[in-house]
This record gives sequence, structure tokens and C-alpha cells, in this order.
Amino acid sequence: MKKVIKIDGLHCEHCQATAEKALNAIHGVEAKVNLEKNQAIVHLSQEVDDQVFKDALSEVGFEAVSITEKKGLFG
Repeated sequence: MKKVIKIDGLHCEHCQATAEKALNAIHGVEAKVNLEKNQAIVHLSQEVDDQVFKDALSEVGFEAVSITEKKGLFG
């Protein structure tokens, strides 16, 4: 499963690394944060509640503005 998380508060590469580290600390998550798009692409090996992403980002000073699930081969 793949999700896209729009993130508010990303300003620099340090922010990008901090947000990515927070998301990757969640069990079953492999995340890559794109600073230019202010979003993270998250690959899940198990079901993770959206609130877990919101809480993880909030703890390091960011806000998950939206979380969308991508379905299909190219989703």
C-alpha cells in the first residue's frame, strides 16, 4: 500500500530529513519526503492508521495537511 502525505512546515533540507526520520521510525513504514512538493511518499508493509502519521509529524513540528491512499499499479 502507498500513501501520499502533504506536509506543512517544511522549509529546508534539515526539515526534510527530520520529517523523513519521524515517518521511517513508524513500524512497517518506508517514507521518502520531497521538499519541493512538501509531501511524503509512504510505502506500507502493514496497515497504519493515519493518526499515527499525524502524531509522528506533529511531534517534530510539522502538520500532515492531507493523507491520500494511492491504489493501482502506477498509484
